[in-house]
Amino acid sequence: MKKTISLMLALALCVCMVFSLAACGGSGSGEAEEGGEAVSENYVVLMNPDFPPFDTTDAESGELAGFDVDMVNAIAEDQGFTVEWKSMEFDSLIPALEAGNGDIVASGMNGDVPERQEKVDFTDPYYKSGLVVMVKADNNTINSEEDLTADMRVASQSGTTGADEVNRLKDEGLIKEAVILKGFDECVLQLQNGDSDAVIIDEPVAKGYMKMKEGEFKAVGETINAERYAMAVAKGNTELQDKLNAGLKNIIDSGKFAEICEKWEIANMYEE
Repeated sequence: MKKTISLMLALALCVCMVFSLAACGGSGSGEAEEGGEAVSENYVVLMNPDFPPFDTTDAESGELAGFDVDMVNAIAEDQGFTVEWKSMEFDSLIPALEAGNGDIVASGMNGDVPERQEKVDFTDPYYKSGLVVMVKADNNTINSEEDLTADMRVASQSGTTGADEVNRLKDEGLIKEAVILKGFDECVLQLQNGDSDAVIIDEPVAKGYMKMKEGEFKAVGETINAERYAMAVAKGNTELQDKLNAGLKNIIDSGKFAEICEKWEIANMYEE
């Protein structure tokens, strides 16, 4: 009987040691070893899916899609890491990155804005853009930004350079109301319903909405405020910044970047 009890105690001790060793061997950094080989790092990528063709949702699968998704996935494959996508409102992207709730922002973000550069670090640019005024297709009154008047309501998305421009127009008394909404989809709906007279929006995104709702809208006037899109990482995270820059260069050199541009019908700034 004593031998049986001793054997049971010995087995219990072995089980405890196995669980203890397993607990000590875990790693939440994504750099643990499996079978003697390092497991690739995983990064959380933040984006706002109301920015087609750069950031959108696939109508059939319901999954996040767009130019930014394909580009980052290609960079990840080139650099040997994996990514997990997380969607949120545009003006929450940088605060979430600062709070450590994500590793990368890839969401058609202008990296030339000084206020943003103070908070995060940007990669090399991957797209040259600018703002346009979008109106209903049958609107013959507004033909440029100069035609906006003090009795008009103009919409744009919160946290964007478009919102900055709309607020400037309001502050200078050039329009009646700055309608700042959470997503460009809401801004376009406002325009569609006649609740706003115009939307100030990034040029490629305006083209995306005009394509989706063919014949309903048009862009007028010259491009406003040239800007360049870039990915963002936490301030001082040069290791990840270097990985993204190296991967971006490699997919440009390999022709993969050009394929993604062609797929989403956007201009390739590296072929100009």
